[in-house]
Amino acid sequence: MDTLYVKDLEIFAHHGVFPEEKALGQKFVVSLKLSLDMQEAALTGDLSKSVHYGELCHQVELEFQREKHDLIETAGEQIADYILENYDLVKAVTVLVKKPWAPIHRPLDYAAIEVSRAWHRAFIGFGSNLGDKEKNIQEALALLEARDGIKIVSRSSIIETEPWGYENQDNFLNGVVEIKTWLSPRLLMQTLFDIEAALKRERTIHWGPRTLDLDILFYDDVIDDDPVVTLPHPRIQERLFVLEPLAEIAPNFIHPVLRKSMAQLAQELSDREQQQ
Repeated sequence: MDTLYVKDLEIFAHHGVFPEEKALGQKFVVSLKLSLDMQEAALTGDLSKSVHYGELCHQVELEFQREKHDLIETAGEQIADYILENYDLVKAVTVLVKKPWAPIHRPLDYAAIEVSRAWHRAFIGFGSNLGDKEKNIQEALALLEARDGIKIVSRSSIIETEPWGYENQDNFLNGVVEIKTWLSPRLLMQTLFDIEAALKRERTIHWGPRTLDLDILFYDDVIDDDPVVTLPHPRIQERLFVLEPLAEIAPNFIHPVLRKSMAQLAQELSDREQQQ
């Protein structure tokens, strides 16, 4: 991956905790580091295959000045998110925001923050067995893609499956979407909770009936037992209604713990179930 740098872009803006900072404004110094593939641009001279850094500086200045924030952390996050959302070639970005006139009454060159954000690959499982199941799923995916920081890359077929775990309920419609996201696993999980809540999901019976179920199955190759979201999802290898859609859209994706592809895991589980 190649790197494009913008160093020490001076921008006058109105960020700060104190009222005087928002009223009077001050100078900030912003540096950018963008990761992207520039080989085609280099070989062809086609600027559309890279990032026009003159235009980038102008747009970053406008975005940095668009709102007044208490924290330069927020201003830096806003710039990183803006670049990832609006420059499709950029895979990752680091934003350094310096505040040389920080009102702390001590000698220093500047106070600064640095944030790094990147696109990540994730797979989300979805299911519904209450109400208009198809409509629930379509509304959920529309809400998912409408969220900043999430883009749907591919979507499996929707399959009808028998309930798993708690059997006294209607059949499910299930499937999987592949997304790219710059949200962290925790923020992504919170987004899924919010979508479930918007569609009246109630968690009353474990593995019971619900209008909507959304789960993070994989997030890159991350292995984590975070209490909010365990990665990868611990029961993928036990659920054919998850493995079949995964094998459809990402047959060669390797489970980071089991070290087997989705196609292989799906075939193995299908064979075991047929033998029972």
